[in-house]
Amino acid sequence: MTRVFPEQLSAQLNNGLRRYYLVVGSDPLLHQESQQSILIAARSHDFTEHHSFSIDQHTDWDLLFSECQAMSLFSQRQVFILQLAENGPNAAQAGHLEQLITLVHNDLILIIHAPKITKAQENSAWYKALIKNGLLVTCTTPDHQQLPRWVQQRCRAMSLTLDEPALRLLCYYYEGNLLALSQALERLSLLWPDGVLTLPRVEEAVYDAAIFTPYHWIDALLAGKSKRALHVLQQLQSEDQEPIILIRTLQREIMTLLEISSTAADARRAVMDKLRVWQNKRQLYTNALQRLDRVRLRHIVHHLASLEIAVKKDFSTECWPALNALSVLICQPQFPIGLYHV
Repeated sequence: MTRVFPEQLSAQLNNGLRRYYLVVGSDPLLHQESQQSILIAARSHDFTEHHSFSIDQHTDWDLLFSECQAMSLFSQRQVFILQLAENGPNAAQAGHLEQLITLVHNDLILIIHAPKITKAQENSAWYKALIKNGLLVTCTTPDHQQLPRWVQQRCRAMSLTLDEPALRLLCYYYEGNLLALSQALERLSLLWPDGVLTLPRVEEAVYDAAIFTPYHWIDALLAGKSKRALHVLQQLQSEDQEPIILIRTLQREIMTLLEISSTAADARRAVMDKLRVWQNKRQLYTNALQRLDRVRLRHIVHHLASLEIAVKKDFSTECWPALNALSVLICQPQFPIGLYHV
């Protein structure tokens, strides 16, 4: 199966249509725009009808199968859009999918949306059946390092120019939320018809709508980026993230750092293998261990334990300033440990 990113999809569609499109990822805007691009291309080839189905326990598979086989001189070329559940199809649904894929013909295109594809699903018969004539569109939200390039490409497509400070502000405010970011760019294009986006112009029309997970906070802490860590924490608080989840997540990371730090530097790769540390996070762990010694790591564990007790006593409001202080302590070890209090 050929794999492309959404920005590469138009070029692929210009080379002809596929029978199957598997659109995978968690970003709703990229899913929506990828589907729209496929439907527009399909319409130019007389696929004038499209029908949407959710794959769950209520799916009418008999209707799907009969629609696939309903070929006549008077029938329209059709596009079937299938939405898979978060955990993917169960065994029965997977069997039905496999059968459905075999029924797809020249007058039918199948678009399957999936939040993710696991290794087990990649080995499934229905997934393998897509490989020969399918196109995989990866709709993963760009991370904070990739986002500036995405914004610049988007602006070029909209005939907008923006300076570096404006770009940084847009990325800061809308990381993880491409839908709100695209709406902000549309709003800016209407406000400033000349298409020139400077920092003062952008500041007038944007707001902080970034979307983060606890793992964004953890990565910022490991990297020693205090400003980013505090921004992520602020957004998590505004989204009513449970403090206990943040505490427990950070506890696991600190305990992992402690275990790695107990071995010699030349043996740490083997320890990371044993602990199943992801390859893309190993440099973050290495950087953190250059900054945090075992004494400070133990103090962090102690502070986290005190915070957990406070949260369980329903002092959640007071917990957020403590998490902010702890973030600075982890990112900037030049601050004496004794200055920190839960």
